[in-house]
Amino acid sequence: MEWMKLLSPLKLTSSGRPELFADEVECCLVGNADLDAEGLPPLKAGIVIFTTHRILWIDQNNCKGGFLLLSSIIQIFPPKKSIKNMFTTPRIKLQICLSSSGAPCPHSQNAPTSSMLVSIILRNQSAGIDSAFSKLAEILQAKAWRVNLQHQQDSRRVLMSQEGVGNSLSTEDVSGPSRLKPAMAGVSGILRREQEQWEETDKNLHDAFLDLKALMSKAKEMVVLAEKMRAKLLAAPTVQAESTDDEDLKSRQEMQDWMLSVGIASPVTKETAGALYHQQLSRQLADFVYGPLQKAGGMLALVDIYCLFNRARGTELISPEDLLRACTLWGKIDVPVVLRRFDSGVMVIQSKSQSDDEVFSRIKSLLIRTTEFTKVGISASEAARALGMAPALAKEQLLAAESKGDLCRDDGPDGLRFFLNFFRELVIERFVDTF
Repeated sequence: MEWMKLLSPLKLTSSGRPELFADEVECCLVGNADLDAEGLPPLKAGIVIFTTHRILWIDQNNCKGGFLLLSSIIQIFPPKKSIKNMFTTPRIKLQICLSSSGAPCPHSQNAPTSSMLVSIILRNQSAGIDSAFSKLAEILQAKAWRVNLQHQQDSRRVLMSQEGVGNSLSTEDVSGPSRLKPAMAGVSGILRREQEQWEETDKNLHDAFLDLKALMSKAKEMVVLAEKMRAKLLAAPTVQAESTDDEDLKSRQEMQDWMLSVGIASPVTKETAGALYHQQLSRQLADFVYGPLQKAGGMLALVDIYCLFNRARGTELISPEDLLRACTLWGKIDVPVVLRRFDSGVMVIQSKSQSDDEVFSRIKSLLIRTTEFTKVGISASEAARALGMAPALAKEQLLAAESKGDLCRDDGPDGLRFFLNFFRELVIERFVDTF
């Protein structure tokens, strides 16, 4: 038996963070952990993450990982505490349910199956073994994967019943209105359904505000719903053949922007990540900023990222120091973004795919192709509109192009404007010969 058969392959983001299921939330993260099983070579020095649905193991050196469904766990065994085990590495043992083919399968008390033991070994973390075990026991007792499955089935059943009622009201039956329920027909039926929906919404709000845990669970459901709506909006064509209304396109774009920043379902916290907090925060931040950077032309100010990231994290806010420290860690990990500081001191987050030469060439093409810019030059606000970035960042790009020698400035009554530097194209020898 091999680990590939025991662990299902785990999808990772470009920064090495795991891709979670729709209703999945991270609960605990442990670094420098090993996995050991009967008859298998141990997996060394990885990161183990306990979620509401799975146990994840990530080898960040090789950017690969695997997962084990919690539904396949029969029993967990706490670390042994005795004088004999004081000098041994602490471990948590899991009894995994196996199918006839030897792969993990959901545990059923009625069906007899085989099993095997898998050990999670925490090296040099004797103090955190008890908290990790209690957290795993709490997750297994909650059985969130069953609750979410039942919730999806109930939602699908309600949706099908509503569609059935709508079809019965909109379709004429040969047997006449005798097949329709009097309580659901006519205006009174519509009002009754609306009243039931309002009562259901009021009940959900009441349940959400009972305590903080219920509120956070409802918030995560809203985030998942918003992500699904955003996916549908992005999948739909932005410009329809029969619709050219600018107001409709603007409202669609505003809805997409709102869905883009709706939130992070499972933010990295100090409680869940522990000593690996800043490292995991750095990876999650790199995944988060990719979308806004693509929309903003490949560059955003650090203060703007701070606002967007904290708004997406909801109540799990981070400090500016944590954000800056997370950004500085990008130099040690392979992520598609980088922290940059201009000569003026302005700090920005920039995509690695965007180079200064590319931006400079876009600026020069604007000055060459646009007659107005060729005559009167270009300002920072005009460059911002053309490049699709903030005016402050566009000014920094113009100043950088000037320091490189591609542009020259004119600081006059109309403000600071930039022109192409034609002096670089002059042949100095020919100019000297004329004198």
